[in-house]
Amino acid sequence: MIIFKKVNDIASFLNQQKQKNNTIGFVPTMGALHEGHLSLIKKSKQNKHLTVCSIFVNPTQFNDATDFEKYPSKHEEDILLLSRVDCDVLFLPVAAEIYPSGTTLEISYPLGEMENLLEGKFRPGHFQGVCQVVDRLLSIVTPHTLYMGQKDFQQCMVVEKLLQYKYNHVELAVCPTERTTSKLAMSSRNIRLSSKGMVTATAIIQGMEHAKQTLLTLPLRTIEAELTASLLASGFSKVDYVSIADANTLLPLEKWENDSKGVVLVAAFLEGVRLIDNLLL
Repeated sequence: MIIFKKVNDIASFLNQQKQKNNTIGFVPTMGALHEGHLSLIKKSKQNKHLTVCSIFVNPTQFNDATDFEKYPSKHEEDILLLSRVDCDVLFLPVAAEIYPSGTTLEISYPLGEMENLLEGKFRPGHFQGVCQVVDRLLSIVTPHTLYMGQKDFQQCMVVEKLLQYKYNHVELAVCPTERTTSKLAMSSRNIRLSSKGMVTATAIIQGMEHAKQTLLTLPLRTIEAELTASLLASGFSKVDYVSIADANTLLPLEKWENDSKGVVLVAAFLEGVRLIDNLLL
């Protein structure tokens, strides 16, 4: 694996690879890698791409400074993990390489109503920051395929809008959420949970699976309310949202029909850690 820290260096290398008819698969991350990230690397490798992973904790997508400061950094472990799955290139830049002119957002990305729903509502400015860093990374790596995990369901939809807006030649491959044996969605934030918290956190997937089983027997708002109550009862300190939504728009579904394409999405706090998850219905 080759490690690059400078924009000009990685851009020059990737241009040479493209001249050799190599296609580029790209997995952007914020580090503290786990099997979910590695599954994206493996998928890109399976598709015969020269595979690039980036590790950059982007300050502009954190609306909570404390969350940014506490985000785990494990570069040595990350490099070892990437080597084990034969990642070809690691891009490990400092902020000045990504934002040479500073982090001020120079354009407003046209995200429509998506920007004000769910994560957008509870984390103002978050998705503009996501688009800002993904835009910059795409301009550097210029991949053929971008790989992301379904756990960040709304973020995937936002990035799809960015691609339609500016990078319609880049394919977005959304891969299934990787889970532990207890079905907890793998997340870099999980390492901030205690062993007890890791067990409690499984209440999210258990609640979503129960919600799926009751779609035809209970009103959707009742299901949401019951799932919220069950999370609080199990030990979560706060629930930002539980939403049964249209999988194409993320607007709340009013009624479940047999041909509905839905998703249940959850964001909740446990031991001071904000966890998100979703389940396609």
